[in-house]
Amino acid sequence: MKLIHCADLHLDSKMESGLPKEKAAKRRLELLQTFTRMVEQAQAEEVEAILLCGDLFDAKTISARARNCVLDAIVQHPQIFFYYLQGNHDQSSFWEELPELPDNLRLFGTDWTTYEQGEVSITGAELSERTPDDLLERLTLDKDRVNIVMLHAMATEYGARDSKDEISLRALRGKHISYLALGHIHRFRLEKLDEEGMWCYCGCLEGRGFDECGEKGYVELTLREGALIPTFVPFAKRRLHEVSVDITGLMTQEEIQRGVQEALEDIPERDMVKVVLTGEVDPEAEKDTLWVQRWLEEDYYYLKVQDETSLKIRPEDYQYDISFKGEFVRLVLKSDLPQKEKEEVLVKGLHAVMHAGRE
Repeated sequence: MKLIHCADLHLDSKMESGLPKEKAAKRRLELLQTFTRMVEQAQAEEVEAILLCGDLFDAKTISARARNCVLDAIVQHPQIFFYYLQGNHDQSSFWEELPELPDNLRLFGTDWTTYEQGEVSITGAELSERTPDDLLERLTLDKDRVNIVMLHAMATEYGARDSKDEISLRALRGKHISYLALGHIHRFRLEKLDEEGMWCYCGCLEGRGFDECGEKGYVELTLREGALIPTFVPFAKRRLHEVSVDITGLMTQEEIQRGVQEALEDIPERDMVKVVLTGEVDPEAEKDTLWVQRWLEEDYYYLKVQDETSLKIRPEDYQYDISFKGEFVRLVLKSDLPQKEKEEVLVKGLHAVMHAGRE
């Protein structure tokens, strides 16, 4: 028996990576396509159930395109059971206007609901203000079954009773959980719960912003001899990367460009990249982040460059410099400007002095 654990698809998301309008619209469509591809992959591998552990949608109002895409995937794959519980972003129920629910869609409420499928019992509850405070303590499972528990929350050792987004692992130990399927955190993590089971964030299917870099996908669960074996399956159409490039000592745009290109050489063209320039830069160095971005942006689906360098300048080097440059540096360094503004003034001023000297 095979199952899929996925969560945090955030369909209808506006996208959070600062994409141009056309590419943001394309990425929203790609989220839907990745969900559809996953369901088709599940059919090809004879998966019997897909566990949707919250935040299937992202917006309060679900678009007709996203709703119809999800419903069509469910209806067109009647051999797969879809177990769906709402997360904190799922503010609307996409099935509310349906005359009847698809036979293979199984839902949860704010108290424990259990479904049985073969050797596996699937139990879940939605966390909201209506959820009983003692929900975790009241969980009762059959120790002779393979038990999957679905929740959309952050797992911590003790939890927080004043938060519906946080659950206590301590409260769930010793309850015969074979696999605790979690949503809410957008990176894959698999840990031991107790001697009987494990807990897992499957992460999201697609990264939406540069705070969601790395491999994204779902977890495939294989039931073998009464035990669940989890395997993370990378599945995103595009991967997001944040790459730091130390440009200390580089003086020309060409040197900086080569340094960035070398750092990115193993990244596929289809991916999205955020380049962060770091290090100490000589005030007379040629550094133009916009120039670097425009030079390289055609090589990737999307690329942005962020400057986090600091200025390599020592006041003692200009202490006895009687030139105009020395006087300019001393005046700026003594000013009340914030450090970042001082650096910007020094760079622009020194470049102006250099260019004036060449004319």
